[in-house]
Amino acid sequence: MTSPVPASRIPEAVHRRRWAILGVLMLSLLIVVLDNSILNVAIKTISSPAPTGLGASQGQIEWAINAYTLVFAGLLFTAGLVGDRLGRKKVLISGIAVFGIGSALAAESGSPGQLIAFRALMALGAAFVMPSTLAVLMNVFEREEQPKAIGIWAGGVGLAIAVGPITGGALLDHFWWGSVFFVNVPIVIVALILMTWLVPDSRDPKPGRLDPVGVLLSVVGLVLLVYGVIKGGELADFTDTKVLATIGAGLAVLVAFVVFEKRSDHPSLDVTYFKNKIFSAAMGAIALSFFALMGVTFFGVFYTQSVRGYSPLESGVLLLPLAAAQLIFAPRARLLVQRFGNRATTTAGMVLIAATLAAFAGFEADTPIWLLEVVFFLMGTGMAHIMTPTSVVIMQALPREKAGSASALSNTFRQVGGALGIAVLGSVLAASYRSGVEDKLGLLPPALRDKAGESIEATLGIAGKLGPRGQALVAPADHAFLHAMHVTALCGAGIALIGAVVTALFLPGRPTAGQEDRKEPELVAVGD
Repeated sequence: MTSPVPASRIPEAVHRRRWAILGVLMLSLLIVVLDNSILNVAIKTISSPAPTGLGASQGQIEWAINAYTLVFAGLLFTAGLVGDRLGRKKVLISGIAVFGIGSALAAESGSPGQLIAFRALMALGAAFVMPSTLAVLMNVFEREEQPKAIGIWAGGVGLAIAVGPITGGALLDHFWWGSVFFVNVPIVIVALILMTWLVPDSRDPKPGRLDPVGVLLSVVGLVLLVYGVIKGGELADFTDTKVLATIGAGLAVLVAFVVFEKRSDHPSLDVTYFKNKIFSAAMGAIALSFFALMGVTFFGVFYTQSVRGYSPLESGVLLLPLAAAQLIFAPRARLLVQRFGNRATTTAGMVLIAATLAAFAGFEADTPIWLLEVVFFLMGTGMAHIMTPTSVVIMQALPREKAGSASALSNTFRQVGGALGIAVLGSVLAASYRSGVEDKLGLLPPALRDKAGESIEATLGIAGKLGPRGQALVAPADHAFLHAMHVTALCGAGIALIGAVVTALFLPGRPTAGQEDRKEPELVAVGD
């Protein structure tokens, strides 16, 4: 007599409330991802002198953004490992609580320095939330339902990307600048109550000994690498000695981490995972897609606000088609995978992303805005058919008890890919803009020319202070930016096409019946 496999893996009480659990996980994910985009709307207000804002300089604003990315990306991998060992529910609750405390403190910051520090604290909590949500999901859904659940999870990311700017703009219309952070606090309280009630705990049943050396090497290597990439983006110069030294040191430490883990008898990360070409290709596809996507969102903000003249709130509304497409197609992407396989679905998504990026190379200052909306919708469609299939491949490539590690790896590659996209494509944008506008800055005093050439915002800001004389700079600045955007968009499209080649070569086609019925390890549940 064959025992019912699903019942032995997932307790019936957990199975019954699996969709409610997914809802709680989505709530946690929403505020963490939302915070990555909501600050963009508040930048101008925070830069204003007190009492309107904090009087933050451009450099301080950049670090308020980068401090979050740096800590978040640097700790994601470690957070997944801690969840596998200590229990995902404990780590999820602790992470969301720290995020809420950091949000409250950030809202009451009295100086730019405090805001940077509290943003880093928020990222510390967020790093422990992100991998835990996907790990818990994998432990409450049966294998056949995992693609659908992951699709909904991925759709939530798209929702947060659009909701962030819209929410931030609405809050700033009615409240003080700190409201964009304080809004997280009541949501965190609700999430904590629901997590304690609904979410089951789970962990790796055989975690083995801790690997403090490996954990330390992974954190230091990732932090150095991401810091170097961000610094290179700030300077728009990756040949700077400090930038090269930092990136080189990060890569060297990560190589040391791989060598150490390969030789360890109790590694934090089994590097043999990457011998699986399918697993590695899915990781590469996620990194390359976010590299391209984050680069286009970086110059997209300047295009809609600086060139087209839309407000931050209006720019946020313009992103709705991108979010709508992800919400519509991410949960349904599994249907295409079932019919055509991971390879065809993901490759088509990468090609669509490349096409939408290339479309930006044809945008001008007077391009009908509905064309931009169509491009955003198609871009969201492409991302939905990349995120869901690759997330399923990654999560199902490893044993269920290693779900936290798989989730952390996936999110780390996504964050690092996004940081590289902003830094590298941001540098391309800055260099192209400077070369296009430099010969038009002759009417400015010599002391202002270097500053004015940094970005279109800097040029327009200085032009505004010059009054009628400065108006002569507006048209050349717009023209130089549009040319720079076209160059950057084509670079992003090229990166997306590389991703399409990787997925076409290495991802699996349609699964066979034998692959679909593969037996999974037994879930070890802790409590209810």
